Amino acid sequence: MKTITFKVQTLASALDDVEIAWKTGEAETTPQFSFVTWEVMHKILSPKRLEIVTAMAGAGPLSIREIARRVERDFKGVHADVTLLLNAGVITKTGTGKMIFPYDKIHVDFEISAAA
Repeated sequence: MKTITFKVQTLASALDDVEIAWKTGEAETTPQFSFVTWEVMHKILSPKRLEIVTAMAGAGPLSIREIARRVERDFKGVHADVTLLLNAGVITKTGTGKMIFPYDKIHVDFEISAAA
C-alpha cells in the first residue's frame, strides 16, 4: 500500500530535513506533501477537495467526469477543484488527460500549539 503524508511544515523545517537526509544519506521513505501553515493546507485540501483526493486514492487514472460521478457532485464544481489540486501539485495529469493520485492511503500530520 502506497501512503502519502500531508503535513504542516515551515520552509525552514523542510530544509532542515533535507540537510539531515543529505548528511546521513537517509531520507524519509514515505512520500510527503508539506504546507507552510494549517490555513494553506485547509485552503488546498478543503473538505470537498479532500473528498476528491480520497475518491481518487488507489483508483488509477480518472476523467473529471468520473471523479464527479464518484463524489456525486456537478462537473463544473469538480472541474474547478481538480484544477486547483492539479495546480497545487496534489494530483497529476496523465498524457491522455486523465487525473491521477498515485497513492492508496492518505495520512494527515499536523500539530496545534497553545497561543503565546
